[in-house]
Amino acid sequence: MPEGDVVARTAGRLHEALAGRVLIRSDLRWPSLATVDLTGRKVLEAVPRGKHLLLRLDGPPPLTLHSHLRMEGSWHLHRTGQPWRSPRSADGIRAILANEEWTAIGHQLGMLDLVPTADERSLVGHLGPDVLGADWDAPVVLAALAQQPTRAIGEALLDQRVLAGIGTIYMAESLFLHGTNPWTPAADVRAPDRLLDRVRTLMSANLERAAVSTTGETRHGRTTWVHGRARQPCRRCGTTIRVEPIGTAPHDRVAYYCPSCQPVPSGTC
Repeated sequence: MPEGDVVARTAGRLHEALAGRVLIRSDLRWPSLATVDLTGRKVLEAVPRGKHLLLRLDGPPPLTLHSHLRMEGSWHLHRTGQPWRSPRSADGIRAILANEEWTAIGHQLGMLDLVPTADERSLVGHLGPDVLGADWDAPVVLAALAQQPTRAIGEALLDQRVLAGIGTIYMAESLFLHGTNPWTPAADVRAPDRLLDRVRTLMSANLERAAVSTTGETRHGRTTWVHGRARQPCRRCGTTIRVEPIGTAPHDRVAYYCPSCQPVPSGTC
């Protein structure tokens, strides 16, 4: 699932192409929005909120088109009147928004909603501070972690109600670099403020990269420390990297870790 850096980068491209321009075409291929026509409305801005993307339009009333990429979703841009630069299935199109210069296509989107802008909180109000957003507030996140002291830190970091935007890649990579096992109880994490700083630094460093790299390298197979490297040797100590489910089914995810660099806390898995 795309993480906050990908969504922020996508929002930036959409904002550059659509903001300040009037829509000349609107085609929302979503059951609840099939009859909605946004033609004639001006796009005000495109902004990210964690893993959510908000496209705000003028009124009356001002509206917000909300999308979530889930696992396979994406937004693509091409010059209006010109074909896509790479082929994608037509049956995967969920939204088409066009102005005189640019056409934005939402492909395989996991969520699509349209609400009055005043009601945006009904869609994203449950989210914690955005790791890459102007609302980032580390003390608020630390307070949320303190309220669930026995929860595994890896699971807590993936909870969008605690902090928004982080997924399995940055959870695993930041915990490795911090030397913390994903199943460490939140109350036992050393210097949790430094852990949050590391999360934010890693995600910020990848805002302009087409492919995520937490190691500083871009060669294939060299871009991460532990994520996606199950059964491969740790880059630091050579111990075999492990991967295990974390969280409660059916919402469990996976956590990659080095059992030597990130020893399992006593009394946990």
